[in-house]
Amino acid sequence: MDVGAHASNEALIEGIGSEHAQSCAAQRRMLSRIAEADRRKAWEGTGARDMAHFVWMHLGISYWKANRWVAASHALEHLPQLSEAFSKGVIGIDKVVELTRFATPETEKGLIGWAEEVSCGAIRRRADLASRSTAQEVEEVERERRLSWRYFDEGRRFGLEAELPAAQGAVVARAIERLSESLPVMPKEEDHYYADARRADALVALASARISSDPDPDRATVVVHARLDALSGEAGAEIEGGPVIGPETAQRLACNARVQVVAEDEAGDPIRLGRLSRVPSAAMMRQLAYRDGECRFPGCGARAFTQAHHIVWWQKGGATDLKNLLLVCFFHHRLVHEHGWGVRREGDDRVSWFLPDGTRYRAGPAPPREVERRSALAAAGV
Repeated sequence: MDVGAHASNEALIEGIGSEHAQSCAAQRRMLSRIAEADRRKAWEGTGARDMAHFVWMHLGISYWKANRWVAASHALEHLPQLSEAFSKGVIGIDKVVELTRFATPETEKGLIGWAEEVSCGAIRRRADLASRSTAQEVEEVERERRLSWRYFDEGRRFGLEAELPAAQGAVVARAIERLSESLPVMPKEEDHYYADARRADALVALASARISSDPDPDRATVVVHARLDALSGEAGAEIEGGPVIGPETAQRLACNARVQVVAEDEAGDPIRLGRLSRVPSAAMMRQLAYRDGECRFPGCGARAFTQAHHIVWWQKGGATDLKNLLLVCFFHHRLVHEHGWGVRREGDDRVSWFLPDGTRYRAGPAPPREVERRSALAAAGV
């Protein structure tokens, strides 16, 4: 290799290092913004359930990585030396994210030198070991188990009570906790005070998944009676033998359930049966899942606990066919029915989503011109 080619290659290698350092500095600033946005809950109203969900959808990375980035963004605020090493490109983002899982202000200096010499996999293994919980001995207990439930508050509430051996109870608790962590958080329920509510959602999701897989649809049916008073215009709905539910919830249940309209006389006796809707057949659900693949909310990508949503609602004349069906997750289905979001299929088969105020929702980073416009407005104090 001649001298000129060697010098050119060295310059190329140096350029890669320089670009890497600049990239790390930009990523450090990005993580700072992520931490601040998380504190401000800036993701609310964007169709995301939390900051990790926002990062996942808007930056197009995996949910696993998005969670790690959000955690690292907060941890770096208390690790100044590691933060500086990251900003200078001494350590890349993958190593930094793993280090923040176990580094402390007392240990970060020594860990930086060690991290420079080992692979990212070695750092991840150390982080996994540091975060692994220790197993504890469980004493033998009386092996009585029971589960009971009851309706109360005039049928509006449902109480569930269980006693299980500790080992079995731990399995139940772990399943509910793990599912509650992955289920979307509903709007205005982001505080830790709603942890119990999310566990309740997880239990319902588990039961719903089991019911939906039952080969006998009649055995798996939950009957809902919805009434509309023709004179007053007031609507009401209740689950047969169970609680009263709101009209928005009844509409969501009707979206992927069999519904039949029954006209009653003044005495409450049925006088006419209306058309019977049908829940999408198993074959249609397979076609829908094959066509859509995942929740069709932009960037969501959820595949578990998805449901068929009628774009034109059945009670408004919408048909139960593939053209009028959309695969959505539990969270985004509730956004449409209980929180006022809208969705529409365009002529080219694209799907448009709309905020409760009618504004069209756009996922992903804003275009450069839009970023410049917002920066100019911010600088002007607008």
